[in-house]
Amino acid sequence: MDIEAYEQIRSGGAGFYEQRRGLIAVWGKEAVPFLDGMISNDMKTLEDDQQMLAAFPNAQGRLLAVVRVLRQGERFLIDTEEATREKVFNNLFRFTYAGDFFVEDLSEQYRYFEEFGSKAEPPASAGGIVFTAGRARTFAVPLANELESVAINDDRYETLRIESGIPKYGVDMDETTIVPELGLDGMISYNKGCYIGQEIIARIHFRGHVAKRLTGLILEGTRTFLSADEDADRNVRVPLDGKPAGRITSVTYSPKLERTIALAYVRYDYLADGTELVVGQSHAQVKALPFL
Repeated sequence: MDIEAYEQIRSGGAGFYEQRRGLIAVWGKEAVPFLDGMISNDMKTLEDDQQMLAAFPNAQGRLLAVVRVLRQGERFLIDTEEATREKVFNNLFRFTYAGDFFVEDLSEQYRYFEEFGSKAEPPASAGGIVFTAGRARTFAVPLANELESVAINDDRYETLRIESGIPKYGVDMDETTIVPELGLDGMISYNKGCYIGQEIIARIHFRGHVAKRLTGLILEGTRTFLSADEDADRNVRVPLDGKPAGRITSVTYSPKLERTIALAYVRYDYLADGTELVVGQSHAQVKALPFL
């Protein structure tokens, strides 16, 4: 990791990581009720130039994609990860013959930069789209425009992502994840009415809580490494009796905290901040996200 650039970002500077993402446009007279029946948040409440975080669930309430939706007049722009771009587009496009709405994939018309740092702002000349819902902010910049910034490499991005508590599809979440297990604030409306997967998601909510949820772990020692090859190294246990308590999905060393940190799904009984758990031969402490 380029420690100087990392320290610049964590001391209040700005840095951007360029990545591939998906950008899908939906518009038409029936766009609002159509999207309302597909995603977990309430499209009817989304005002012009505002945005919201949402999930695309399947019929079993499991996660197809996490998205950010921006309203521009009668057009809705849906930002999602590259890993879920095709899935989101196909999921929407297959219904276009059934109603008065249109779906277009705009992904290849933009470059995408995820920002880190309290002073990170898109330059006025960039002329792009800013998505700010949730724990991350992304700038979608037209291909013809440039964005000058601190260059974040892949390793540094992974550390900043985990420190910021940002889950990644295919690593920290996938189609086995039940949407409420992510614990992302403001992603689910529980009073908007029916949508795909709503019955199961609502049942979990009104039951009181999920069985497990994504949270943070701080491992003891200044340097604790988990082997990517050893599956058992990612199991989280209760200290006294070795009872299963969860599983790590992402892990990195945080120079700011001077500790190894991880994202993990932890069972509900052990989610309280400061709960002591065990990972491999190391002690770990539960920490609510984000770390920083």
